[in-house]
Amino acid sequence: MLPARYARAVFSLIMSGLMSCIVTGIATVKAIGFGPRTVGDWMASWAFCWPIAFTVILLLGPTVQRLVNRLISPQD
Repeated sequence: MLPARYARAVFSLIMSGLMSCIVTGIATVKAIGFGPRTVGDWMASWAFCWPIAFTVILLLGPTVQRLVNRLISPQD
């Protein structure tokens, strides 16, 4: 188990991996359709996008959390 101080980084890594995988998969199929190159092109796009998505979530996550906290009323 990892120490709690790494929770945000681990969350960011997993969330960015899942989201970038799904989005690049959809975008790849939309752009080139299904064919022999689809999976390879998808993986290349994912490998390029995942580090970007990870960085964005890691850096902007706290700001988004503060915004959500302002938009949501406390429990009654």
